[in-house]
Amino acid sequence: MFDSTLSGGTETIYSDDYGEGSNTFRFLKLDDDGNLRIYSSASRNSGPVSPHWSAVANQCLVYGYCGNFGICSYNDTTPVCLCPSRNFGLVDVNDRRKGCKRKVELNDCSGNATMLDLGNTRLVTDSSDPNSEVFFAGSSPCRSNCLVSTTCLASVSLSDGSGNCWQKQRGSFFTGYQSSSVPSTSYVKVCGPVLPNQPLVGTKGDGNNSKVHLWIVAVAVVGGLLGLAVVEVGLWWCCCRNNPKFGTLSSHYTLLEYASGAPVQFSYRELQRCTKSFKEKLGAGGFGTVYRGVLSNKTVVAVKQLEGIEQGEKQFRMEVATISSTHHLNLVRLIGFCSEGRHRLLVYEFMRNGSLDSFLFTTDSGKLLTWEYRFNIALGTAKGITYLHEECRDCIVHCDIKPENILVDDNYTAKVSDFGLAKLLNPKDNRHKNMSSVRGTRGYLAPEWLANLPITSKSDVYSYGMVLLEIASFVTKSYENFVVHRLRSEDELREVLLYTRLELW
Repeated sequence: MFDSTLSGGTETIYSDDYGEGSNTFRFLKLDDDGNLRIYSSASRNSGPVSPHWSAVANQCLVYGYCGNFGICSYNDTTPVCLCPSRNFGLVDVNDRRKGCKRKVELNDCSGNATMLDLGNTRLVTDSSDPNSEVFFAGSSPCRSNCLVSTTCLASVSLSDGSGNCWQKQRGSFFTGYQSSSVPSTSYVKVCGPVLPNQPLVGTKGDGNNSKVHLWIVAVAVVGGLLGLAVVEVGLWWCCCRNNPKFGTLSSHYTLLEYASGAPVQFSYRELQRCTKSFKEKLGAGGFGTVYRGVLSNKTVVAVKQLEGIEQGEKQFRMEVATISSTHHLNLVRLIGFCSEGRHRLLVYEFMRNGSLDSFLFTTDSGKLLTWEYRFNIALGTAKGITYLHEECRDCIVHCDIKPENILVDDNYTAKVSDFGLAKLLNPKDNRHKNMSSVRGTRGYLAPEWLANLPITSKSDVYSYGMVLLEIASFVTKSYENFVVHRLRSEDELREVLLYTRLELW
């Protein structure tokens, strides 16, 4: 135990072997990797020394650990320093911790600059750095604003429900941390084209050659054993594939096409297999990340990996049963779920056209919706919300109505997603610490959230009104068509607003 007085106060630090022996010698040391640790030894001058406390448990979060432009990740349990892509090269090939440098500087791009997308990556910087700024923006504006800026080096779009965008300006130092649990996407400005990273096969200077040779031998042995296992599985497949018991798993999924009651329960390994270890990311939001998956019966699904869910097994199953009991044309259908240990996942039907925001906030003229489509999407969304509020056995308040949570199927029919998930989140979830347990996205929040008033279905109606204004913000190139669409929109907007009990005229 160590006591230190800081600004008139006392900070007490305990090592994990505190109290195990009165003759244990302990000392505090700032290591060369930037981490502060407590070490224990049986004697002052001799004997083995072992660490028993560290100031930063995650070594990748130590500021500057991988140097400028370095990205820290984990190879099993060991932190490894990488460059963002092959657009960068190591400053010192014998010491990866010295960071990376650009192969082509931005000043030499000649207008060919582009953004390198780094999924599940958070750039780490000094909080007092005057060359960084934070503002509210979606992922696409966060990326494009940095690209067009002459001073921006990189930006980070947070997927923790805050909707914040962080930008780093030139003349500053930053490193990054990459992990599947990091709820953010980082963008780094480089000279095009973007060159993806080669897979990591080893690090120079991180150990002696004998360890490398041992790893080669171990990989060769494991590879041989895996080859024998593949041969055995192949022989078993040839001999046993016609066995009636072998088709049990496929018939389990075939029931999905006819299921109308309780959702199907999946194991975490099944969902990990059907998503190829959560490889293809469809999007991310305040409730978690969505991945594309294909079941064994070739059904394409969207698998949402929930975050911040701390309910017990029984309570989680009850909430899933409530969600699955809601059936409506304008609601996304819940196919199944997974509740295994700390893993909480939901399996939904797949929408090929994605979410409404990809149509509203796009610069691609081929994805612009006509007024007829916009009107049908607005009306379909209103019907889905009305069903949740008035036609369910229990009123379901969505709490996060926004274009990202309105999906569009092949026939451009609107389907509301993520309903019922607000009750699953832990109120003390630190992803909402800046909003004092507020659920939703800033820009669509009803005033009662900020005024600490009771939350009712009217909160969803307010958020829907904000979405409706974005849907109706449509101007055609032809003035005559604009007049026709404007007159028609006033009549049809009255119909939509009356459907959701909004009286603006």
